[in-house]
Amino acid sequence: MKTTQPRKQRKMLYQAPLHIRYKLFSALLSPSLKASHNVGSLPVRSGDTVRIMRGDRKGLEGKVTRVDRKKYRIFVEGVTREKVDGTTTFVPIHPSKVMITGLNLDDKWRRESLKVGVAALEAEKPEEKPEEPKKQKRKKKARKAVARKKEKTEEKKEEESMSG
Repeated sequence: MKTTQPRKQRKMLYQAPLHIRYKLFSALLSPSLKASHNVGSLPVRSGDTVRIMRGDRKGLEGKVTRVDRKKYRIFVEGVTREKVDGTTTFVPIHPSKVMITGLNLDDKWRRESLKVGVAALEAEKPEEKPEEPKKQKRKKKARKAVARKKEKTEEKKEEESMSG
């Protein structure tokens, strides 16, 4: 069972093994990628092109150069900060604050996992069947009318039992 306690949520994040941290790196796909792959989100990898959706650098786009699974941050090409001594460093960004606009499909496993989503979409589409003639709908009788009929039949039964 999942917990809602903040301390347990933090503990889960800090102690998560790498295979779970990988799934926590998920980011939304752009609408065009979402339509073509039938998947809403994927874990961010180095080589993906992303657009920053939140923060001071909102709207900037670039390739992911590095993924830091220990600190839950990604580093995007062109998103840098100048330090006091004049050197530039990459600005760490949380993967939930970006949208994937281009996928790195060098990995065979990733390509295969995306094909599963497309196959599911094709299987979901109903095959075209010849139209069957529509059935006639029965008219529903009003409840009061049905109740009256029951009363009449009961009265007749009573009369028959009294006379017989």
